[in-house]
Amino acid sequence: MTGAARTDVTRESAPGGHSRRHAGLLLTLVLAGMAMLGPFSIDTPFPAFAQMRGEFGVGVDEMQLVVSAYMLAFAVMTPFHGPLSDAVGRKPVVIGALAAYTLASIGCALSPSLPVLLVFRVLQGISAGGSTIIGRTIIRDLFDGAEAQRVMSRVMMIFGLAPAVAPIIGGLLLGLGPWPTIFWFVGAFALVLAVVVLLVVPETHPRERRRPLRLGPMLRDLAHVARDGRFERMGWAITLVFAGQFIYIGGAAIFVVDLLGKGEGDFWQFFVPMISGVVVGSWVSGRAAGRVDPRRLITWAFAVSAVAAVVNVALAAIFGPSLPWAVVGPSLIAIGTGTAFPTIQVALLDLFPAVRGAAASVAGVMPLATNALVAAALTPLVTGSVTTLAVASLVLVLLGVLMWVWHLVVDPAHGRAEQPDPTPVAT
Repeated sequence: MTGAARTDVTRESAPGGHSRRHAGLLLTLVLAGMAMLGPFSIDTPFPAFAQMRGEFGVGVDEMQLVVSAYMLAFAVMTPFHGPLSDAVGRKPVVIGALAAYTLASIGCALSPSLPVLLVFRVLQGISAGGSTIIGRTIIRDLFDGAEAQRVMSRVMMIFGLAPAVAPIIGGLLLGLGPWPTIFWFVGAFALVLAVVVLLVVPETHPRERRRPLRLGPMLRDLAHVARDGRFERMGWAITLVFAGQFIYIGGAAIFVVDLLGKGEGDFWQFFVPMISGVVVGSWVSGRAAGRVDPRRLITWAFAVSAVAAVVNVALAAIFGPSLPWAVVGPSLIAIGTGTAFPTIQVALLDLFPAVRGAAASVAGVMPLATNALVAAALTPLVTGSVTTLAVASLVLVLLGVLMWVWHLVVDPAHGRAEQPDPTPVAT
């Protein structure tokens, strides 16, 4: 480590002569900024959808493609960011991806039509994962055990603010100029982030641990991760529970404007309470690190989301599309997902220490692909009323909880500490 990065990761002696590392504020903020790029890309343009619909002459369903095109592209590229970082190092992948994202954002700002905008949204999606996915890998590279969970939780607390802040920023930017102003902003954000990463973040994957830079070994590493039963069960559990929350995020333009009857500047009435739930859950995860058994913490977190999803259906049936009742359920679901996510992410990366980048990619692509399908295919079918939307959310949450219960039954004695990775060294 060099420069600012060295002063932002402190070490102290631990029993047995080992070293424990703790993240400083600067490094935590940079890692959180890397994670925030994804939600900024999705949520900042929401307030401009009505203006873009008018300029492009398209309807609500066509504007949903602005979300789904980005997310599908993000999901398609996500499997490759991690293996690339395993082969060439973390920083080159992150900085290269941020530079490409900046150029794609400029293309979005200059788009004369919806088809052209969608092309550059695809390019944004292809490049955005370089920071979002690799940031989680860097956390686990630097930190062990409870400290890794604490750092992941702190990053998620800050990251969780992005969906609440992004639409507000988007609304403010619309007051300064037309909708392209939003894409100029996210491009500038990525450019500044690339410079800060270059100066602050250490290279955490040394040359002696790198994998071959060839497609065959990369695909084998991905397949090795994806076929692991423990990884699949834990990954699908958090993916489906989070999908029960994301169905509201992906359909926010319909939920807030069409169902709740609010305006372009009112997205905060939904995002602020829901993201507050994520922040509270992440805080709980950080406080519980090293104090509560991770599996028990995840179990209780999923139970909170399941009960919240049931309450959400009841509130929708009783009160209909009225505030604050329409946002209570999603906010409570978010407390559960916010608690479970940092803990389960560390557990997933711990399964494959030799190919941690590949593990982060597979862990990332599962929710991304699922949520893209939810936004593109399921959301238009269930946004006829707040009740149908709540029922769809409940079904997704319960499927995730059932997957976690299956994992507990099949693998009751899975070790808490990082396990040796049996992945053979590819040549």
